[in-house]
Amino acid sequence: MSDAAQPTAAEVRAAAEAVKAALDRHLAAVERRSGEDDPAVYEAFNELAAAAEEYDELLYDRYDEVTPFEIPGGEDSLPPYTGPEEPNALSVLIRRDYAVVEPQRLLAQAGRVADIEAGPEPDPEGANGAGNSVHAALGVLFGEYEPDEIASRHKEFGLEEGDSTLWVTASDDLAEPGEWLEAPFDQADPQRVVCRFDMSAVFDDDLDEDDLEGDGAELDEALEDADR
Repeated sequence: MSDAAQPTAAEVRAAAEAVKAALDRHLAAVERRSGEDDPAVYEAFNELAAAAEEYDELLYDRYDEVTPFEIPGGEDSLPPYTGPEEPNALSVLIRRDYAVVEPQRLLAQAGRVADIEAGPEPDPEGANGAGNSVHAALGVLFGEYEPDEIASRHKEFGLEEGDSTLWVTASDDLAEPGEWLEAPFDQADPQRVVCRFDMSAVFDDDLDEDDLEGDGAELDEALEDADR
């Protein structure tokens, strides 16, 4: 960044003051919270997160320094809930990512399913080429098995798990039949999320290697004591 684009010392100081004020507002909201999901606490949290991020960026741009603050993601990053207090309906939105790491295993599994469905006189092409095309094989497997079963048996199908998330969103009324089928995920409103559950390998990076080494040393000592 050029000197002309760098923030001034006064701008950094103002950002620091904004963090202090946001801290006070967050503490006050926590002290006055009316329940576990008090929207005022969520709002104060988001304001504090934004102020801390702004200060961190300006501090780095001006002085090449960083803060020790880390804003958690997942449920803590959700905006304040604005849905109905007593929902009459709900939607469960699920995303699971997979990598096709063993295409031959995938093709073989799909071919077996196609052969069973074809009966005693199987089609040489096997259900539109299920045994020859990854695209067709995926269609066969996801048509035969429930998504939860594929999630629990993904290795059998030559798949490797990536990130996944599940959102439970509240609504006033159940949608009319066929109402959202053309665009099923367009109306997902984060402010109507009752709860969400995320799974990602990135969370494993939070483990401190030093702590793991320390645990190993303590385990070794315990084993030595047991031998004595």
